[in-house]
Amino acid sequence: MKFIVTRHFERCYRKLPSDIQKQTDAKLRLLAELPKQHPSLRVKRIQGTTDMWEASITMNYRFTFQISKEAIILRKIGKHEDVLGK
Repeated sequence: MKFIVTRHFERCYRKLPSDIQKQTDAKLRLLAELPKQHPSLRVKRIQGTTDMWEASITMNYRFTFQISKEAIILRKIGKHEDVLGK
């Protein structure tokens, strides 16, 4: 499945430490192969939404996305509390 990367996601990705960027790249490859199914992604629906999902990069970093018929739309990325407002 292909990705659509929002400007916000792209800007935040570039600000991440290089090791987190590398881990993100690996997680995105897993997501492209098996959306919502790989256990290390720990994918779950964002509470209060019907079509927004979050996935783990590390214990401290997350990204959010939506899945359409054509692509996975990457929305936000960063520290858990920044991405999910917790």
